[in-house]
Amino acid sequence: MDRRAFLYGLGSGIGAIALSSLLGCEARRQDLPGTENLLSRKPPMAAAQAKHVIFLLMEGGPSHIDTFDPKPGLEALHLKEFVRKGEQFSAMSSGRRYLVRSPFSSRKVGKSGADMCEHFVHLAEVADDICFYRGCQAESVNHPTAMYHLNTGNRFGGDPALGAWVVYGLGSINENLPAFVVLPELAYPQGGAANWGNGFLPAHFQGTPLRPTGSPILNLDPPPGVSRYHQRKSLDLLQQFNRRHQQAHPGHGELAARMQSYELAFRMQMEVPEVMNIADEDEQTREMYGIGQKETDAFGRKCLLARKLVEKGVRFVQIYSGGWDSHDFLARAHGTLIRSIDQPIAALIKDLKRRGMLEETLVVWCGEFGRSPDNGVREGGIAYGRDHNPDAMAMWMAGGGVKAGHTIGATDDIGQKAVEVVHPLRDVHVSLLHLLGLDDSRLTYFHGGRFKQLSQFGGQVIHELIA
Repeated sequence: MDRRAFLYGLGSGIGAIALSSLLGCEARRQDLPGTENLLSRKPPMAAAQAKHVIFLLMEGGPSHIDTFDPKPGLEALHLKEFVRKGEQFSAMSSGRRYLVRSPFSSRKVGKSGADMCEHFVHLAEVADDICFYRGCQAESVNHPTAMYHLNTGNRFGGDPALGAWVVYGLGSINENLPAFVVLPELAYPQGGAANWGNGFLPAHFQGTPLRPTGSPILNLDPPPGVSRYHQRKSLDLLQQFNRRHQQAHPGHGELAARMQSYELAFRMQMEVPEVMNIADEDEQTREMYGIGQKETDAFGRKCLLARKLVEKGVRFVQIYSGGWDSHDFLARAHGTLIRSIDQPIAALIKDLKRRGMLEETLVVWCGEFGRSPDNGVREGGIAYGRDHNPDAMAMWMAGGGVKAGHTIGATDDIGQKAVEVVHPLRDVHVSLLHLLGLDDSRLTYFHGGRFKQLSQFGGQVIHELIA
């Protein structure tokens, strides 16, 4: 067969069938009013290293003093009455508040000399890949409003989540998977699904939560006896009905999103089972993430799944770890939680790095606020804990163009307030967008009579964090 005959033969071969299928999908999209592909890939507004985000959210507010911002000065002040701004703050037990030392020891790790609690054994091995930031300040002391503020920039909820803004600005890389995926605990965080909602953006940009137990997505597999051919025919018929309804109700964004979600679900049946299959990873990788160990199995699975999702092109993955609200018994609660995340997170960073993915994947770790250096003390001194503190919170980032091996900012001697490189949370949001090549002042959406943005009313990049 000569070349001409070979090329001619492609017209009736598998190449033509694949091309026909692709053109058919595109035709279906274009034929439906209001269903233009809002998730199509978009170029960044500026050159950027980061293309993906894995956001590790420690719900409840981890104590910066007992993790990455130790305060040796609290040793000498332990159980001394704490007075702030000339006022005594009441406690449930005694009506007074007392400064409390950390139950953990801390040490310098890595060439950078980063501070870490003694229970971070594995994370210490990747300390020089991390940029620690101690200058952030939140605005709310209540969990739901603080969670909304961290996730959406608005303390009162109802606005688009950070992941929704990122997908709105950059689009999707893999049309067979959701662009914004959430891995929650069995119980949703305070504030519920609004923490990953689309807000006033089109519904296409909302996060897709995957179930932590059982099938990650219900009804993903077709019923017995139903082939993909029959599914395709059923969807085509449904699209006809939806198209008529759409023509009678133009501008119905929710219907347009629903129509595209049916198509995405159809495509996901081919790709999701492979991505969700942890068993296809080699034993060494599973052990590295702590899978199979009681303390680390649940969070290890989430971290490994996050790597697999990012590897397949998912733009934004958010992982939740709950239980960090330690008003008492901090030594037990924080100690257990740190051990549950330490090995999986270190494995995630190592795995991304060895695969050449860390440079383009921004990993973020934080809670919704920090903790106070004081608390009421119960009888016997066995229930030391810490209260909410929006004036000082530690966070860290790795990969994606941040200044690895540095500690930026500082809090005062007892960890009550940020005093160096101090920035509000909106500046952190602006900086995360900047690392992805997005400009907060240009990434806007017209709603309610004005152009709105993630930072609400503008912010500034924290240049000290940028490499």
